[in-house]
Amino acid sequence: MQRMSSLPLHRPPHRPHGWAWWLLVVLLAVAAVWWRYGWEVGLPVFLLSLAPFWWATLVPDSRLFSPVLRRLPGDARHVWLTIDDGPSTDTQAMLDLLDAHAAKATFFVVGARAQARPELLREIVRRGHGVGNHSETHPQAWFWALPPWRMRTEIAQAQAILRQITGVTPRWFRAVVGMANPFVAVALKEHQLARVAWSARGFDAISADPQSVAARIESQLKPGAIVLLHEGAKHGRNVEALALLLQRLDALGYRCVLPETLEGDPAEPAPVGAAYSREPLGG
Repeated sequence: MQRMSSLPLHRPPHRPHGWAWWLLVVLLAVAAVWWRYGWEVGLPVFLLSLAPFWWATLVPDSRLFSPVLRRLPGDARHVWLTIDDGPSTDTQAMLDLLDAHAAKATFFVVGARAQARPELLREIVRRGHGVGNHSETHPQAWFWALPPWRMRTEIAQAQAILRQITGVTPRWFRAVVGMANPFVAVALKEHQLARVAWSARGFDAISADPQSVAARIESQLKPGAIVLLHEGAKHGRNVEALALLLQRLDALGYRCVLPETLEGDPAEPAPVGAAYSREPLGG
């Protein structure tokens, strides 16, 4: 039997400014190069020094600024279904499908959309599913570039709205389009939110072909996979994609679980190192 890791699944940042010290050291080194060799060398070195920060912002499972959960631990055939962008006109049908397959999911919802459909949010909780924070207004084009005050507002307002409607305080956060700049970590620590990425996706927010969506996800499935799904896409076929995926998961013997059921469970020996890498600078 594998040894249970003491590292928890739910890991809010505890050093949200760690990246800033690294940036200071890098800039001091660049300044020394600039002073010694002039702008012809200093400018390219400066631009290269910023590359890790761009990478950490644009890559959904980067851990430079904060811990990011990218899969569940262990070798059991379970997956975590995560459904972004609701609530929507798809929510009720998706809940019925999940019930029919005895599957659980976490809905990463948008605060403003929850305010418009509070009854759907309460129904999600009533049926035993999870609710995660996915920002207040879902600024898809600019979330990665939001300044500190706006980032804090997006996360804090969504948290307050979801707690007010459901009486439950969300524990998980997913960045809009998966991209999180350095200012996310401060807000996550303040609200004790842990950031979640994914390890299997079918691009169902874009693709109008449920068969290809389900096939793409199936090709990426492994024990502990975090599956990214969406609801309310303009093409209107998210429910069909979920139906096909649930059928395939049943056929393959996968069980859809919530991470809360695995935390602290001695029956689930958890080598969490595959889910989280080494401590990030902003951890």
